[in-house]
Amino acid sequence: MAKRFVVLAIWFALACAIAPASIEKASAEEFPSRPITWVVPFAPGGITDTTSRIVAEEMAKTLGQTVLIDNRGGAGGTVGTEQVARAKPDGYTMIYGTQGTMAANVTLRKELSYDPLKSFLPVHLVGESPNLFVAFEGAPYKTVPEFIAYAKANPGKVTFSSSGVGTATHLVAELFKTVTGIEMLHVPYKGSAPALNDLIAGRLDVMFDYPVSVGPHVEAGKLKVLATTAPERLRAFPNAPTMAELGLTEMTTQSWSCIMVPAGTPAAIVDRLAAAAHAALTSERVRTHFERVGTRPMLLQKAEMIPFIEQEIKRWGDVIERAKLEKQ
Repeated sequence: MAKRFVVLAIWFALACAIAPASIEKASAEEFPSRPITWVVPFAPGGITDTTSRIVAEEMAKTLGQTVLIDNRGGAGGTVGTEQVARAKPDGYTMIYGTQGTMAANVTLRKELSYDPLKSFLPVHLVGESPNLFVAFEGAPYKTVPEFIAYAKANPGKVTFSSSGVGTATHLVAELFKTVTGIEMLHVPYKGSAPALNDLIAGRLDVMFDYPVSVGPHVEAGKLKVLATTAPERLRAFPNAPTMAELGLTEMTTQSWSCIMVPAGTPAAIVDRLAAAAHAALTSERVRTHFERVGTRPMLLQKAEMIPFIEQEIKRWGDVIERAKLEKQ
């Protein structure tokens, strides 16, 4: 009797040990069985919104389920990112991470409730895009050197806009200030569109923003491009010099984005999402769209992303400290 009891106990222990792995494998094999929500922590209409929607449509083809975009803006992307960090780790909720939310916020935010590499698992990088340095058409300067001279002659009077505190459009401008030694007053907005509207109206002086956002306004003659932060001249703006050409090599920078899921998501599900993202980013449709808007697909995925994100956390942390930005 005792021997039988011992045997049963051993079988029970083995069953308990194997069961979680079996359940995880079964759930991964069935994944996804319903639509997936991809949270974009910014308002609709900007580059994050347009990029996520086309990538989501292509991912859905591989996954066999709809990938729904859920815009949850606020606090430079922090609000939506914090919500996803608390979501159930089952693969059905993803976050659209950015240079701001997954790198700069580590240094910029006083009480950040998430850690980019502890609260989330990396799935796939999405793309990187340079910024265009633009001014309203009636501005009294046509080049970056002329603007720097103007700013130095008018200390404390020059303004720049951004799509929010801690966003790439904000931090690139702060980097520009430290590299050139000029003063500029930051005027943050809740998104790129309202910031551009005031820039076009001449109520602001300059702004760093993405080609996809400013391109139509440049073509309409409402804004002028002074330079680009790209490593080489952009095909769509061949007359715009790179910052490096102007001697500002530190200003060669590109904003990036990624897909991440809550920590604890089963590895097999992360693999499934990564494969779908990779198929989307290497598709002809996404490649063509990215070329048109000045974005380059990024193909690092899963653990390969960790050194990149660690490097970006350090880089933008240094920029924030050099600029002496007050923590939010």
